[in-house]
Amino acid sequence: MTPSWPAASPQAWEAVAQAQTQLAPVIEARSQAVQPQLAKVLAAFQAERVGTHHFASVSGYGHNDLGRDTLDRVFARVLGAERAAVRLQFVSGTHAITAALFGVLRPGDRLLSITGRPYDTLEEVIGLRGSGQGSLAEFGIHYDELALTAAGAVDQAALVDALALPTRMVLIQRSCGYSWRPSLSVAQIAQLCEQIRGQRPDSLIFVDNCYGELVELQEPTEVGADLIAGSLIKNLGGTIAPTGGYVAGRADLVEQACCRLTAPGIGAEGGTGFDLNRLLFQGLFLAPQMVAEALICADLVAAVFAARGHAVQPLPGAARSDVIQAVRFGAPEPLQEVCRAFQACSPIGGYVDPVPAPMPGYASDLVMAGGTFIDGSTSEFSADGPLREPYVLYSQGGTHRSHAALALAAALTRLEGGPTD
Repeated sequence: MTPSWPAASPQAWEAVAQAQTQLAPVIEARSQAVQPQLAKVLAAFQAERVGTHHFASVSGYGHNDLGRDTLDRVFARVLGAERAAVRLQFVSGTHAITAALFGVLRPGDRLLSITGRPYDTLEEVIGLRGSGQGSLAEFGIHYDELALTAAGAVDQAALVDALALPTRMVLIQRSCGYSWRPSLSVAQIAQLCEQIRGQRPDSLIFVDNCYGELVELQEPTEVGADLIAGSLIKNLGGTIAPTGGYVAGRADLVEQACCRLTAPGIGAEGGTGFDLNRLLFQGLFLAPQMVAEALICADLVAAVFAARGHAVQPLPGAARSDVIQAVRFGAPEPLQEVCRAFQACSPIGGYVDPVPAPMPGYASDLVMAGGTFIDGSTSEFSADGPLREPYVLYSQGGTHRSHAALALAAALTRLEGGPTD
């Protein structure tokens, strides 16, 4: 039965229906993958004896917050880490990553990114853009990066040469970010960890885990990474965490990151949960299901636009290591039209016309469809892209596949020049 809303052409509805039929085996496999992930989450809850008394927080400094400390231990178990710190005081994944970098690195240390240029919002943190804001470069931390190969893989030969120099930390970005490349699988991260350990055992391995949590059965901390970090308004917040981020890994490194978030001597012992612990516990419980829906939505986006002849990354039904779907349009107009359609199908701000605009931390103007209940949440259905060649749309999240189907029908109709109301 064709929905009466949004206004979409019969051809658009048919294209979406064909994509759903094509992906039926993939959708079933994604749905089946929820169970082992949920079992892992439930086991962590039960091992830490989570009860309703853990939903409350203490006020003020947040000292001896039983709920917060229990939440940390639950996350550590789910992520296969020695320790975790889950804090609402992290305003974003970038903030959590920044706290880890500044917490662990010292003047004179060398930071080596082996997955090319990091995500845009880290460029000013490192010191690749901007000045006078206290970047790593301004604190005397040296930075090098390895360009990816033409196929988007880590350059193994260049890595051997790069590790010949003393290196305090190796940075791996799991997700593609705003790059046209495959995201790294946990198996690939494991191989990189083994190679780095073999050549430079004194180096720390830090993985930017944003968009990748619970997509695969293991996390980078279970295959050799010393430290990971990410956002709670992506995968692990289950679409209901109001803000926040996490760091996880070796206990001493997590504490160093927390000393940067709060202050030396306070570290992980400070920071109230504002009586919002229940949302973070419940968000983690919901996360396996929400991640599976986000993956199904990504497959639908890939299938619909691949059928129109657009290059997509990854291909529909391919193995995935994060929830991002990239679609290359090659021109700004279709990118903006798709964002308009997605915004018009959003529950919040559906009346808003997204226009390109500067965004703090980004090098280019962005066009963003983000009509989400949590501002900036990419675990809910959203899409955005920098206004620069080759004009790639990056779609993330999706609480349920029906929402993606409605938005895609509207987008196809706009691209066909059909009704826009």
